[in-house]
Amino acid sequence: MTWASWTTVGIHALPGAVHTAEIGVINGDLTIHTTWSENLAHVAVQYTGASDWYTMAGSPVPCDSEEASRTFHQAVVEAVRGGERADASLEELFHHQG
Repeated sequence: MTWASWTTVGIHALPGAVHTAEIGVINGDLTIHTTWSENLAHVAVQYTGASDWYTMAGSPVPCDSEEASRTFHQAVVEAVRGGERADASLEELFHHQG
């Protein structure tokens, strides 16, 4: 089984930028973790320094390669930082990356 993962710590998420499956919308100082395996990119988020992880709404997203999943992780990070696509779904971010 091939897999890869990326973690970005200390992201300041603007209000409304992160939707989780478990607890709804969160913001503040967050850590984003993307794991790619079996052609899926799974995205999780936590408050930086906390122990609980939450699934970002829309995760996992179909992703055919490790390189594409790395690019996707960066697109999610930029969206959470309040870029132009802060309200985009994970699926939309995947299809508009780059």
